[in-house]
Amino acid sequence: MLQIASMTFNPFQENTYVLYDESGTCVVVDPGCYEPDEQLELKAFISGNNLRVVQLINTHCHIDHVLGNEFVKQTYNVGLFIHRLDEPVLRAVSAYAPNYGFNQYQPAAVDGFLEEGGEITVGKTKLAVLFVPGHAPGHIAFYSANDKALISGDVLFYNSIGRTDLPGGHPDTLEKSIREKLFTLPDDTAVYPGHGPKTSIGFEKRTNPFVRA
Repeated sequence: MLQIASMTFNPFQENTYVLYDESGTCVVVDPGCYEPDEQLELKAFISGNNLRVVQLINTHCHIDHVLGNEFVKQTYNVGLFIHRLDEPVLRAVSAYAPNYGFNQYQPAAVDGFLEEGGEITVGKTKLAVLFVPGHAPGHIAFYSANDKALISGDVLFYNSIGRTDLPGGHPDTLEKSIREKLFTLPDDTAVYPGHGPKTSIGFEKRTNPFVRA
């Protein structure tokens, strides 16, 4: 059974996820850990649960979701995987990170790409890759039908949606992604967003003020 651990890091209050199961392997999604104490928290969780990191993934590559990429890569000797369309977004972070006070940001090289129709493997669990642009050009989400769980990144939040005023964002595209890719999932699907508390597809379809079913 898929287990999903969440840690909230950096001034943007970004949710970093560790996906794991009884096999003892895990995948790190969107490591926002920047300060040493944040890195230690992530490392302590992984070691405390005797987990072995096998992959590093970004749902998208805005600064708050990638601050810990290089730390995870170097600590666990794993590859970084993103959607191809977000590679320029990742490269741009080095240029503007100091403007946000992240003077020690270490860029990480991409090792491979994920596309819709593909999947990621967490031990015995497989999650489908969903292409959901609109907040970022190469935004992807991860869905486990068996576990009724969605890692949504910054597409869908509790009673909110991702902002579209950043480079590569587009409101109509985001709404289309939510309606056609997320709101078509079962209502009892748990949604684990990039910021804020967990929600569900059914709840957002009924109450989200920005996009309703």
